[in-house]
Amino acid sequence: MTPDLSQAIRAALLTGDKRGKVKATRALVRDWRRGALATGFTARMPDAPCWPAAVQVLPPGQMPKRGKGGSDKNRVALWHSIAHIEFVAIDLALDIVGRFGGEMGQAFIADFLAVAAEEAMHFALIERHLASMGAGYGDLPVHDGLWQSAAETVHDPGARLAVVPMVLEARGLDVTPAMLDRVRAQGDLRGARILQRILDDEIRHVAAGARHFESYCRDRGLEADSHWKMLVARHFHGTLRPPFNDSARLAAGLSRELYAGVA
Repeated sequence: MTPDLSQAIRAALLTGDKRGKVKATRALVRDWRRGALATGFTARMPDAPCWPAAVQVLPPGQMPKRGKGGSDKNRVALWHSIAHIEFVAIDLALDIVGRFGGEMGQAFIADFLAVAAEEAMHFALIERHLASMGAGYGDLPVHDGLWQSAAETVHDPGARLAVVPMVLEARGLDVTPAMLDRVRAQGDLRGARILQRILDDEIRHVAAGARHFESYCRDRGLEADSHWKMLVARHFHGTLRPPFNDSARLAAGLSRELYAGVA
């Protein structure tokens, strides 16, 4: 019997090995695109994905402070934190498809499988960059704040879209330019190219979230801006604060009027 998409997604989510998750994600996206996976949703998504056994997970408030200087230690800490964000982003993109794809339809599935493939590529690039510093993902502790937002929104695709792409990933648009300046100032041209690629791709990822949130609201007769603000107030437990990358956010379909109202 041909496995369906949800079964392949569940298997990838439960793959803890870092390179294994990247390979499983790329394989399932490739297989779905060529028709080797049925677009079915028979498998239940796990409550949490598997991460590498070597990764120490701490509560967000117990994470060690990261220095901002250009020492080797600080550079590794910066890139390790980016690696963790991109690794969790693979799981977030897979989970949104496996959990809500049957309800949201083919365009939603295609868009977020593309996001998953790109997040896997980002992580692989960062892992290679860490290796050039004599480090690897799992060398430093991480927190599970990003996945907590997924756990908070398992009941509703609108809530997931409102919080993950339209708040958390949008925040990446805000902070990446400063990281780019810092990395360039350190003479790390390879790292700068990686960050620029991530920034360019994340604009499309946020745009996919905003587009499908609009569709979700339209199909249910909801006013998108007010519904987004309600969902963010209910399910996002952080704060939205400037500075905002207004041009990148606008390119992703987020108007300043939307998020300024909750900042």
